[in-house]
Amino acid sequence: MTTSVDELDLPQLDLFTLDREEALQRVVEAQEVHWLAKSPVGYLVTRYDDVVGILRDQRFHSGLGVLTQVAGVGDDYLATRRPSILTMEGEEHARLRRLVAPAFTPGSVERLRPFMADVLSGLVDVVAPRGHCELVAEVCDPYPIPIICELLGTPKEDWKLFSAWATDIFRIFNGDLATDLPAIRRASEELEAYMRTMVDERRRQPADDLLSALIAIEEEGDRLDTDELVLLAEAVLMAGTDTTRNQLACCVALFADHPDQWALLAKEPDLAPRAVEESMRYLGTVRASARIASEDIEYRGVCFPKGTLVAVTLAGANRDRRVWDDPGNFDVTVERSTLQLTFGSGIHHCLGAALARAELQTALPLLATRLPNLSLDGPVQWKPPNFGIWGPARLPLRFDPTPAS
Repeated sequence: MTTSVDELDLPQLDLFTLDREEALQRVVEAQEVHWLAKSPVGYLVTRYDDVVGILRDQRFHSGLGVLTQVAGVGDDYLATRRPSILTMEGEEHARLRRLVAPAFTPGSVERLRPFMADVLSGLVDVVAPRGHCELVAEVCDPYPIPIICELLGTPKEDWKLFSAWATDIFRIFNGDLATDLPAIRRASEELEAYMRTMVDERRRQPADDLLSALIAIEEEGDRLDTDELVLLAEAVLMAGTDTTRNQLACCVALFADHPDQWALLAKEPDLAPRAVEESMRYLGTVRASARIASEDIEYRGVCFPKGTLVAVTLAGANRDRRVWDDPGNFDVTVERSTLQLTFGSGIHHCLGAALARAELQTALPLLATRLPNLSLDGPVQWKPPNFGIWGPARLPLRFDPTPAS
């Protein structure tokens, strides 16, 4: 028997009105009632198995394409732009994903690890001798951009341009499109113009970088055109920048509350992969992901009418006691068999997951070694709860001074 989702008696959750801990607690409580909850704009999927199920059900499409509609913004710029790999579906999405995926496999990003360590060491050299820093502005924000630029093949003098573009483009997730859309539009148009010039240059003179590799695929008979190359470059920037910035800050803020594990990571850097997964499970920068029903969909005996907005609560799924042992405990020494869901699942699983993992696995043990006896040097200023990619806005820290490398 199928029941319309609108007829279910579900818990009511308005997570954007609550702080992080209270919101997470409400989701965990709702998991005991039903795998669904009602929100002011649609429905929330609360339990791990159903979050995975919805994300892997290709009848549920990415919700990014309806952001302006949900936000009540009349400007149709986002809706009328050519779909990016982040919003497209079906065969077109599969084709572009297949072409760009080799650049983000664990093996392909491995060659960047020495460069990652050099970038981070240079940033830490400035703050380590002082014994205090504001980690977001001084380390987390500038860390990923040189790595993405190295991958794309952009010159060092343009790193700051890419950093500013990434910051503005990611305002799309900040929950205030009416205010942010002009900055998003300007940054997107400037990035597009830059990348079109770069595509022309790489066609004339290929280099050892991702863009040249994609152009070579195009010229071997596939149908990648200039518009697609530009959109892929923008997706690479988005996939590898703001998520890493915020997740690194989340990880370090979490370790500041667990100094014994920070010290252990410094002594045992091989714990880095486990530390990254456990940190992302416990305090992930992407706490939810929106999907929209592309047709009338029956899932687990529930009918979701076409156009129904569904959000999967990744943070809640990462604390679901049905699949995690002691989910409220943070412990990097525990080997967990279940995959954390901060990177998502299904066909829209984070494109830059391998790159982000490598960046975080490189950063955390290096920071633990260079910033010993870490603690907060004031309250953490968290970004508003409606930010789609979330984390500390300010993270003041103190630690024992260490010399520059």
